[in-house]
Amino acid sequence: MRLRSSTSPLWIERVLKDFDSFLLDHAACERKASATAMSLVAHYPDRAELVRAMIELAQEELQHFAEVYQRVSERGLVLGADSKDPYVGRLIREYRDGSGSYFLDRLLVAGIVEARGCERFGLVAEALPAGPMKDFYRDIASSEARHRGLFARLARVYFDEETVTRRADELLDVEARVIAELPLRAAVH
Repeated sequence: MRLRSSTSPLWIERVLKDFDSFLLDHAACERKASATAMSLVAHYPDRAELVRAMIELAQEELQHFAEVYQRVSERGLVLGADSKDPYVGRLIREYRDGSGSYFLDRLLVAGIVEARGCERFGLVAEALPAGPMKDFYRDIASSEARHRGLFARLARVYFDEETVTRRADELLDVEARVIAELPLRAAVH
């Protein structure tokens, strides 16, 4: 799943100017990613390969949340109330009706979100000076790349290649439009 567009260089400028807001949003994203993985387990308990993968993913995402929270706490910041992510919300509106279509869309959108996270965390790692925070974001970017691949692989476990490729192409086109339309902010998405 290759993104159709690259993040504007203006995004990283915005992040670096308000890194505290970015960290708070990053923490929220990791917590939501863990919850999303467990939601997939709850909705598809009969899909053993998915369940195993999502349990591991939920644990990893929760560990990432703990690591980001440590950095949030060290900076004297306090987590905020839960808020909707406009990027993810817009992609979720693309979910189709029908159990199979809906399931495929959930897997592919999750993979696309991970792909964008991979790109953006990589940009953060590149922009930060050498040190623990740079290393942390380099590691997070690598994790996101694995997660992107995980969702693509799971889609291919449960659906044929042509169906996955066709729908992924459609959703990647939508994602590029969403990224172009949303205002830049000091947030992951």
